[in-house]
Amino acid sequence: MAGAGMMRRSRGEQMGEEDLVAADDPEPRSCCGSSQASGPKRRRYNFGSADDYERLDVVGQGAFGVVLRARDRRTGKVVALKRLIGADEGGRFAPNFDALRVEAACQHACRGHPNIVQIKDVVADAKTGDLFLVLEFVGGSLRDEFPRARPEDIVRAMMRPLVDAAKKMHASRVIHRDIKPENILVSFSGQLKVCDFGAATLMKPAGKPYDLCRPGTLPYTSPEQLAGNRCYGPAVDMWALGCIMGELLTGAPLFGGDMTEKELLADLSANLGDQLNELFYDVLPELSPAAREVLSGLLAFDPEKRMTAVEALEHRWFADEPKKAEFPGFVPLFGLNTINFFR
Repeated sequence: MAGAGMMRRSRGEQMGEEDLVAADDPEPRSCCGSSQASGPKRRRYNFGSADDYERLDVVGQGAFGVVLRARDRRTGKVVALKRLIGADEGGRFAPNFDALRVEAACQHACRGHPNIVQIKDVVADAKTGDLFLVLEFVGGSLRDEFPRARPEDIVRAMMRPLVDAAKKMHASRVIHRDIKPENILVSFSGQLKVCDFGAATLMKPAGKPYDLCRPGTLPYTSPEQLAGNRCYGPAVDMWALGCIMGELLTGAPLFGGDMTEKELLADLSANLGDQLNELFYDVLPELSPAAREVLSGLLAFDPEKRMTAVEALEHRWFADEPKKAEFPGFVPLFGLNTINFFR
């Protein structure tokens, strides 16, 4: 597992955090592929070498990146290498430096939290020019454990570290913007860790819009994003956590299905209250009043009324949680609880 913060190299090779966090423009480029605006001259970066890592196999792949399992040749420890790619002006795939710079800065700002995957380094392949984030290697995702409904006490124990991770991100002025089961990893001991800051951004001042494109995944996208509001805030992450909480309780996504963005927004606008009532009284009639309050608070249509991470953790549903369910390790590596959790 990674320590807090990036690994330091020799002075001649060192890339300190100021090189990433104090970047020329902390806002990621539009994911719509708009050209980069002219601006201040970029500083030069000296990355570590990707040759220090033996690449073992591919563990994840998407439109803009590939995640590899690798072994640090110097320590023998297994890590994850995330290679970010994007199309250049000629349509060819090339290292996406802007995306890597922002993702590394956001993830580094959240360093040290036990429920956020830790960034260890940023390295380059001198032969290909590829850039990699070096991350701690955790395991499979929470998506692999669906579909299955879980009892309230287990869901509460799972939600606490996720909400606490959101508290850390938002206190660090980072919005993840793509919290979903695929981006929550489960360690061998049952510890949950938020990963993949590829859609994350450093917060802008209130009222200043973000990029044009809607990041994230439809069933976990907030109403304000569906409506095209570009001046959203950390409440978008809390909506996603509400969706995950509901999915943990029921074993299936609460919203989306085969709907388009417009259809989902119209459905939420007209029927969210009725959907929550049906969920509470027909699907989950044994759910405690406290759990209903938290889920309703996280899924408030109006982001100004939506529960924040701090408010959620102070709610009686979490405050009254038995000590045995708190971090670390609400499930042991072996034994009955582990079987119940994963099956």
